[in-house]
Amino acid sequence: MPVYLDHAATTPISAPALAALTLELSRSGNPSSLHGSGRRARRTVEDAREILARAAGAHPSEVIFTSGGTEADNLAVKGLFWARRDENPRRTRILCSTIEHPAVQDTVEWLERHEGARVTWLPVDARGVVSLEALRTELQADSGSVALVTVMWANNEVGTVQRIPEITGIAAAHGVPVHSDAVQAFGSLPLSFADSGLATMAVSAHKIGGPVGVGALFVGRSVALTPVQHGGGQERDVRSGTLDSAGISSFAAAADDAVAHLPVEAARLAALRDRLIEGVLREVPDAVLRGVSHPGPVGARLPGNAHFTFPGCEGDSLLFLLDLAGIESSTGSACTAGVPRPSHVLLAMGLSEEEARGAQRFSLGHTSTPGDVDAVMAALPGAYGRARAAGMAGTASSIRTAGTGFS
Repeated sequence: MPVYLDHAATTPISAPALAALTLELSRSGNPSSLHGSGRRARRTVEDAREILARAAGAHPSEVIFTSGGTEADNLAVKGLFWARRDENPRRTRILCSTIEHPAVQDTVEWLERHEGARVTWLPVDARGVVSLEALRTELQADSGSVALVTVMWANNEVGTVQRIPEITGIAAAHGVPVHSDAVQAFGSLPLSFADSGLATMAVSAHKIGGPVGVGALFVGRSVALTPVQHGGGQERDVRSGTLDSAGISSFAAAADDAVAHLPVEAARLAALRDRLIEGVLREVPDAVLRGVSHPGPVGARLPGNAHFTFPGCEGDSLLFLLDLAGIESSTGSACTAGVPRPSHVLLAMGLSEEEARGAQRFSLGHTSTPGDVDAVMAALPGAYGRARAAGMAGTASSIRTAGTGFS
């Protein structure tokens, strides 16, 4: 069995979520139908809504079910922008951090190209922490032109946790709503939508042990959103479409389980993460930990995240060599048409393109064990040596030329 260390991408489904999914898939009924099967499906959805709201510190009416985090981010950013601009045509500016997930970053750039949005990119420091001073400066200069602020709760690549209550407090003083992509934070960090001060917050099922294809957007009860898609008027007429009662039930079961075990599980994962960080830095002294320094303040880094750059090699080359050794990790960067491209997150943190191209993210989850960390320590030094021999802009052929050492 491979050692799976890519939980930040997708974590295996949890036992409670699988049981709920299996039960609901054996039934039929459209939650919008009025007959008995439809009413039963509707009860399933509404029960799940209450469970998810409780897990996130929200009111059930604030839960809008979506197909995942990407749709939730699109609905929040576009919906807030359009609604705010309709109220006041001056509100065309979006303040967005430079380290957002593509679901937010690409949406913001689309609005800039097609809807007349003006984007101000909020800088981050070398740890990936958004500058509160830059946010204050932009809002004080002309808050009346700002449609929204969007800052992710925790970064999916380097694991840095943002100061969301401080960000929302600064924005609230100017009457500006804040959206946060909390896909990585929900289920890993204690959070409350009610206490956060956020207007909207996106979460996803498959990051917390639920199924792929289900997510939710939390929308404050006083927040106006313009719908992105239209149809049957489901979900407060904000997000039309037939609801996936099986997926939603499974999502709620996963959320309930994750939050119930969060304090113990977060401590367990943080201990494994620290052991992994210390082992990597010991076995591969050239490796550089990215994000918050180690040891760092409690809660400043996601408990399951350890992100490094490895000088002199392509992250993709190292990923392939680790995969051959049975270790599944991630570069955390995009690769188009076979051409490695550096992570925009690392570039925003001040790394050079060459430094950023050596990225490797190890992310732990509910199936991770001390044996997984030991396996990484056993495989990493050799894999790094071979990846470095292959050099930068490594390809499959150059890796073979350098010699994998694996049969």
